[in-house]
Amino acid sequence: MGVGLFRFALAADALADQRQRFPLVWEMAQHGPDGAWRKLATGLESYPLYPYLGLADLRRNIGTVTPAQAKRFLTAWPDSLPAQLWRDAYLAELAHREDWTHFLDWYVPGTASQTLQCHALHARIALGKPVDFRADIEPLWLSAKALPDACDEAIAWARAHGKLSPALLRQRIDLAAEAGQAGVIDAVAKSLSGTAQTDALRIAAAIRDPAGTLAAAATWPDTAHARQAATVALLRLARRDPGAAQSTWTQLSGRLQFDAAQRDRILRRIAIYLAADYEPDALRALTALPAAAGDDSSREWRVRVAIAAQDWQAALAALDALSAEQQADERWRYLRGRVLAKLGRKDAAAKQFEAIADVANFHGFLAADWLQQPYTICPASLGADAATEAALQGNPNLRRAFEFFAIDKLPQARREWDFALTGLNADQRRQALLLAAALGWHDRAIYALNHGADLRHYTLRFPLAQRSNVVRYAHAAGIAPAWAYAIIRAESAWTTDAHSHADAWGLMQLLPGTAGKLAKTENLAFSGAAALVDPDLNIHLGTLYLGKMAQRYDGSPWLASAAYNAGPDPVDRWIVARDSLEPDFFIETIPYKETREYVARVLAFSVIYDWRLHGNALPLASRLPRIGQAWTPPPDNATRKAVVCPATPAASAVAP
Repeated sequence: MGVGLFRFALAADALADQRQRFPLVWEMAQHGPDGAWRKLATGLESYPLYPYLGLADLRRNIGTVTPAQAKRFLTAWPDSLPAQLWRDAYLAELAHREDWTHFLDWYVPGTASQTLQCHALHARIALGKPVDFRADIEPLWLSAKALPDACDEAIAWARAHGKLSPALLRQRIDLAAEAGQAGVIDAVAKSLSGTAQTDALRIAAAIRDPAGTLAAAATWPDTAHARQAATVALLRLARRDPGAAQSTWTQLSGRLQFDAAQRDRILRRIAIYLAADYEPDALRALTALPAAAGDDSSREWRVRVAIAAQDWQAALAALDALSAEQQADERWRYLRGRVLAKLGRKDAAAKQFEAIADVANFHGFLAADWLQQPYTICPASLGADAATEAALQGNPNLRRAFEFFAIDKLPQARREWDFALTGLNADQRRQALLLAAALGWHDRAIYALNHGADLRHYTLRFPLAQRSNVVRYAHAAGIAPAWAYAIIRAESAWTTDAHSHADAWGLMQLLPGTAGKLAKTENLAFSGAAALVDPDLNIHLGTLYLGKMAQRYDGSPWLASAAYNAGPDPVDRWIVARDSLEPDFFIETIPYKETREYVARVLAFSVIYDWRLHGNALPLASRLPRIGQAWTPPPDNATRKAVVCPATPAASAVAP
């Protein structure tokens, strides 16, 4: 072994030892006997994450840390995230102590949270320093959301100095009404009295109980504020019960003189939600909207309702009514082609398909299928730059991000990554993506390369990670590996510790209850939700669940994808309502925007992953069996469709 290689081996061994020791020492610094971590930390001084030990020690003793002691940490680790985290923590402590002089010494304007901004205002007020209401407080006030408690002093100062005029009080109420923030309106109403307070509280009530508010509105006087409260209530009721909103509108519009803007908003909202429920009156309500009342959403729903009714003339008229920008979009060009074909205008339909057949997304792939053309996928690559890479590997902020990733502390890794990128130029950021991908940190590139020409970086955006597991478990579950890959990519973007608001976990976003039942039937060890961040277990259970969804829908990958996202019960309802629709039309009529776009995205991703796995791809149309038609995934050696890249490719795109 040469001297250089020997030194490299020693360095690798030392790093491995530091990685093994650091989590234990970090835990000791956070929760062990005071100061006991220091002896254990011997040998970690060169480790990239070493400053987090000092940060943990300072945080646990923050109540007794003096400004001089606090300053030493900033000096030791300048321009670092640990220093920024410590500054924010110590500022909060100084505010708690009401040590406003030192607070202002530490405070850095423009980088702090809203809470710290308000503490800074409190400090200036307490120390008798000048406060500029228009620059410092008015932007906080003109927010739709509730302010932190830290802002109370600044708002009290503004009120005491007569800065909160009736117009500003009303402006905050209006902002909160648009955002549905009844609590904010209640708080502002305390500063009002008489009719003004009554008007404000009516709007808060309209947000909380639209039906009850509208029942009371039958006795209201016809004032501007009464009409505003009724408008808020009608808009919210339309979302919950569009039929009831339509009936109430008919009653109220005769006695309250709503202005044109209010009328248009109400009629548009009612029509859209009638359409989302596919009520019989929806198409009439959408078609009857005045031109000024329409928007992109109402125009799109008019198309969907006509398609659901299989009224192709009405569908074409609805497509004609789309805005110029909408008509240029691949979705509506494809659907125009399909509707024209239904009307027997095959040449006109072909022109629509030809215009988008070289776009690498759901509708572009389908257009190519109708024309029996190969798919156009034009990959791009990021060129490695040795000098830039070497510089990045020495960047302490990026090293900390990579180290946290290496020890599986992913939230901390992402936080360090975001901090590190603020100090990099565009070329350096791209090289950082290559370094992250080489380490198996795939979601960094997926989230970064999400628009324009960057969408063509298919290798980075559609990694073949966990390949042996995905292929093996997919085959065992009776599903196509490309589809399993597409679900992972759509669900988590390869973020292994992804955790949704719905309590879904991991790569394939499984609910713990569902995962536990699957694990039990397969005799797999399952210790709870946290186990789902293990990629192997998550993929195993996720492909099993996906396979069960496929079995429920005769093997259909598109219906199973819809059920994977929305749940089988809504899908079953949609099938009962519209089972005669062809799959591409059915997908466009899915009421849930998230599911509608999810299914299209998964199917497009399936094509791309099929291409990545095999060099060519099964036709997307072949993945769209009619409802009730049995479907089985073709074998890996099945004949696939050619994928080409013309010498001068059109700008191809894939839904991010």
